[in-house]
Amino acid sequence: MGTLKLGLQLGYWGAQPPANATELVGEAERLGFDSVWTAEAYGSDALTPLAWWGSRTSSVRLGTALCQLSARTPTAMGMAALTLDHLSGGRFVLGLGVSGPQVVEGWYGQPFPKPLARTREYVSVVRQVLARRAPVTNAGPHYPLPYPGGTGLGKPLKAIVHPLRNDIPIILGAEGPKNVALAAEIADGWFPIFFSPTHMDEFATSLAEGFSRPGARRTVDDFEVIAFCPVVVDDDVERAADAFRPMLALYIGGMGAREMNFHFDVFVRMGFEAEAHKIQDLYLDGRKDEAAAVVPTSMVENIALVGPRDKIRDELATWQGSIATTLLVAGSTDTLRMMAEFLL
Repeated sequence: MGTLKLGLQLGYWGAQPPANATELVGEAERLGFDSVWTAEAYGSDALTPLAWWGSRTSSVRLGTALCQLSARTPTAMGMAALTLDHLSGGRFVLGLGVSGPQVVEGWYGQPFPKPLARTREYVSVVRQVLARRAPVTNAGPHYPLPYPGGTGLGKPLKAIVHPLRNDIPIILGAEGPKNVALAAEIADGWFPIFFSPTHMDEFATSLAEGFSRPGARRTVDDFEVIAFCPVVVDDDVERAADAFRPMLALYIGGMGAREMNFHFDVFVRMGFEAEAHKIQDLYLDGRKDEAAAVVPTSMVENIALVGPRDKIRDELATWQGSIATTLLVAGSTDTLRMMAEFLL
């Protein structure tokens, strides 16, 4: 079994900021957690809360899981990364993801097509900003720099600020096989949004393909796999699973369209095709409660640790034997303490 690190996943906000985030961040650092992560969808942004809560810490890494590509130009993302890295004393980790067409086109008003090519170009520009070797230019079609046309007065620029680190770790969120291969090729790590320790073999080929490409940054030995690991402690397994059924119904049924939903595809690859179709049909019919009710407990148990303490401790062995290098945990201070007791 490898040594698993623990990360605290704060995610994005619901209707209001979480009341206990500062307490959770402090407890995570005290317990020896490696990292703290924030996210964004179409409400709270990922960077501001990370800076605010991270200012109370001194040792945990501070990461975004994820910043959405379409929310910022790549140079703006590079500026934010070098700023937060300075403010945190070199603890920033940049997690990036394309999001989906609903958010990209509906919220950001940006085109969704060619997500792989856009990601490659975006990361390349961010790395130029951070390296600060020369003025930033990009000939690609998605983020051309300087801007073609316009006034004609644009010129290549180099960041005024000297980066604290020229090479901040970049972690990519990826679900499809081609995207996973891209992460292995150009990034320092990978977020599989739904991680099943018993169903990750199918990604081995994609990861190996990425690592074998010319110029790949990492090998399997120094590549981070940061796995979301939801935990609910309850003597009643079904009641514990109930905490995740609505979330899985939302992602499988509603986060995307019937013809394009990457989360749906992940559960099909895990062997839940019939169940995923039933969930999606009910959800898209507006019957969200029914969709949640038909999420099988076995599906929840594939991607989460739910039930009594002893069951969770026993099942952790499977996660320890997986390709995960960090488990991202959300929950109460009691949950954080239990996971630290089991793993740290």
